[in-house]
Formats: sequence, C-alpha cells, structure tokens
Amino acid sequence: MSKNILIASLAGIAIVAIAVAMIFHAQSGAHIELTGKILKARTAPIDENSSVAAVDFRVTDPANYPFMVKSVTLIVVDSSGKQIEGSTVSEPDAKRIFDAIPLLGPKYNASMIIGERVPPHETVDRMTSARFEVPEATLESRKNLILRIEEVDGRATAEFTEK
Repeated sequence: MSKNILIASLAGIAIVAIAVAMIFHAQSGAHIELTGKILKARTAPIDENSSVAAVDFRVTDPANYPFMVKSVTLIVVDSSGKQIEGSTVSEPDAKRIFDAIPLLGPKYNASMIIGERVPPHETVDRMTSARFEVPEATLESRKNLILRIEEVDGRATAEFTEK
C-alpha cells in the first residue's frame, strides 16, 4: 500500500468519526426525560386504616423540549415487598391537608400538577402527596417509596426512589 493511500484513508476515517460525533452531540437534547431525586418524605395518619404521604422532590429537564406532566403517582413498597399505589391529592386538597395535620410540618413547594410544564434545561422543586388505605405504621416501615412522573405524549416516564 502506498503512503498516499494510507494518509487518505486515515483522513477519511477521521472525517467520518468527527461527523458521527457531531450528529450524536446535536441529538443529545432531543430525548425527553426528567432527572431528579426525592428530597424529603413525610407521613401522617388520617385515621386507623388510612394515612397520607407527602414527598418533596427536585427534577431537571435536560432535553431541548419541555416535559409536560400527564400524571404523578406515589407508590409505597411495604416491608413484605408489596407495591401499594396511593391516590394522588390535588393542590387545593394538599393545602387543606397540611393545614389540618400539623404533624406533616409546613408545605414547602407547590404540588406538581397535570399539564404542568418543566421548561427545557431547568430545575424545579415540587411536591406531591397521596392517600394510602393502610395504617401509618405500614408507611413508616416501608422498604422504599417510588415517585413516578409520566409525560403527556407517553414518550417518557421518570421514576425516582427514596432509598
């Protein structure tokens, strides 16, 4: 093989590698997703057989497009490993719950609601609360807590765990 063919081949490979890297870089913000973590989880009894959990969390939208919320769900994994889905509480009801149950402490953030948009490349602090048809002791002895946020078009579902 001649020296000129070898140089031309290496230059061609380098140009293709640069083009592929540029394409991957250009597409990096096209994938809709949320990243984040649960900051604080609080529980309180409502009566002997039901309780409420309030979760404060921080999420970031790393995409170039807004993340529009379809649903926010809290799931408790009890001590036996069974997953129990809670009934999400609306923002006006959440305000009433925090006023009525001082054990929960103050309401730090607004609730994440259906239709809310998380702007591209921004971080927001939100909360959600849910009613569970189990005693508070079940929530307190949980193995884990799962926060699931679904995107309106069904293209993305973000899940964050407490532990």
